[in-house]
Amino acid sequence: MPTDGSRAQAPLLEVRELRKYFSVRGFRARSGRVVASERISFRLDRGEAVALVGESGSGKSTVARLLLRLEPPDGGEILLDGEDVLAREPRKASLGYRGRVQMVFQDPFGSLNPMHTVAYHLIRPLQRHHRIDAAAGRSRALDLLRTVGLEPAEEFIDRHPYELSGGQRQRVAIARALAVDPELLVADEPTSMLDVAIRMGILNLLAQLKRERQLAILLITHDLASARYLADRILVLYRGRLVEDGPSHAVVETPAHPYTRALLGSIADVQTPMTAAAQPPRLASEESSGCPFAPRCPEVLDICRTSDPAPRVVLGRSVRCHLYVPVDASHGS
Repeated sequence: MPTDGSRAQAPLLEVRELRKYFSVRGFRARSGRVVASERISFRLDRGEAVALVGESGSGKSTVARLLLRLEPPDGGEILLDGEDVLAREPRKASLGYRGRVQMVFQDPFGSLNPMHTVAYHLIRPLQRHHRIDAAAGRSRALDLLRTVGLEPAEEFIDRHPYELSGGQRQRVAIARALAVDPELLVADEPTSMLDVAIRMGILNLLAQLKRERQLAILLITHDLASARYLADRILVLYRGRLVEDGPSHAVVETPAHPYTRALLGSIADVQTPMTAAAQPPRLASEESSGCPFAPRCPEVLDICRTSDPAPRVVLGRSVRCHLYVPVDASHGS
């Protein structure tokens, strides 16, 4: 068990070498294990927002499900306050862990039961986690609605989800996640199903919660613009591998990895676009066959097709790319 001193020094969340594979079989297709997450490592401090960015199929949501203990990993460690939760709770997450780590799902309508009122959605987690009795639940639910900007709260508490707009439903979903006072909020594409005019309001709300509550946020998104706005750091994920990790402003303004530049090119035609269609899921047996991005990379080298690059420090961040010489090989230059 960590001591008080070690807990004070540890990040809120630390992920080490997290791995997840899915078995695939198909008629006239190769069988094997698809790489969903391959040796993912990062840390997240209190009051910090980190964005996990990548296109569809990159493994972002798999990482989120692993952290929420909705899927069992095939290897690695998840440390909360310096304690390995997988060693302590190998089969499923405890109620205590779920109270500290909460999620906001992509679809605000699908994540709320249309048969129940807003009051039910907010009071139920309070009761489930033994935070409050039924008599005081309604008052607490009203406070939560005010926290997420749904005012006057009395006008919303007895509505059903289908009586709300998409942005209002997402605010209710955020309020439900906040009900148990979590320390970490995992937000999986929280604005992707909302109108453009509504997205900024949700991002501003998350930024406010981060600032005022010292809430740690892991933002799962394909949108580098949203990541740049909310996150302190950006992790770029491609086919289950982290290819770039650095401060959000630096990653967006001076992207180092060709895939990061390609992602930026998809939202503003100022970067070199990707030169080939998206690749199918990567099999574990292909791990040694070179850089996963090589078939699409406009700057591919011969070595990229045969050797998967190790992470190296480039422009003050971690990058997996053969375009850069490792620091130790260049004598620190």
